Amino acid sequence: MAGSQLALALDSPLIGKVKNDRLVMVFNFFALSKETVTELPVYDDGTVRIEVTGTKHGVANIWDKEVLIYLVSLIQDKLNRGEPVSPRLTFTGHDFFRVVGIHATNTAYQRLEDALKRLQSTQVLTNLETGGEGETGAFSWVLDYRINYRRDKDGGKTMKSLTVQLCDWLYRAVVKDRKILTYHPDYFKLSPTEKRLYEIARAHCGNQGAFKMNIEKLRLRVGAESDLKVFKARLVALAKKRQALPEYGLTVVDPRRWGRDRNAPPPPGRTPLKSHMVYFFRTDNLSAMAPFDQAPEFPDALPDMMMGDLAA
Repeated sequence: MAGSQLALALDSPLIGKVKNDRLVMVFNFFALSKETVTELPVYDDGTVRIEVTGTKHGVANIWDKEVLIYLVSLIQDKLNRGEPVSPRLTFTGHDFFRVVGIHATNTAYQRLEDALKRLQSTQVLTNLETGGEGETGAFSWVLDYRINYRRDKDGGKTMKSLTVQLCDWLYRAVVKDRKILTYHPDYFKLSPTEKRLYEIARAHCGNQGAFKMNIEKLRLRVGAESDLKVFKARLVALAKKRQALPEYGLTVVDPRRWGRDRNAPPPPGRTPLKSHMVYFFRTDNLSAMAPFDQAPEFPDALPDMMMGDLAA
């Protein structure tokens, strides 16, 4: 009977596909390394501002973000089936590991608990609004969490399930804004930088099949802390791969050379690094790909994003 009650209480397993809110894909809120850092560089493009700070546990990182992606997916799954939803979710660690492609070892369970600590202790201050509402003050990704366990015959703890309360900011984005996009299953196999490039490509490409973005703007959106020269080199190396990203390709473009005859001499001087553009395109629908000069260039913020006043 107790087992049946537990099964009824669970919001897992995830039946549908992995999904996330578009806003959390366009902008970066997470550290891209496992090194403990207590704050991220402030993102401010003149329209959108994001400040992220942490505690001794460090700010939440790109691997911790997988927990949020999983929770968003569970909520969207229930919405798709017409079931009632709540920001409070109960799931098994085993199902989370299945979705993100991790073996359910003791190390994996410890990693999950550490991720929840960082998600709860990380503070985000932004003027981005969700669900038609803004917040004056900071929020944490997870308001609280509880690890439900049982004692084995030796007195040790065995995790049965986890209960997590998602923050209002992200919950509103899911249930009110409804700008949810599906992830390719191979997302979880990508490196941190590749994950961010994939999310940006997925969020922007849409039906037009291609778009371009200034390389420095892209570096900031990705959240890369390497200098622009190193970032450009990484993009060039990635572009040479047969499949740079799942369903997407990219190339770094020198705008002074675009459209010139291949046999023509190169333009004099050197193109400043900050003038280079990065051209993204869908690889599963090349017929819909707009040429570089016709592809839309995205501004600092998408027109449909809501911004409020950021508290000083």
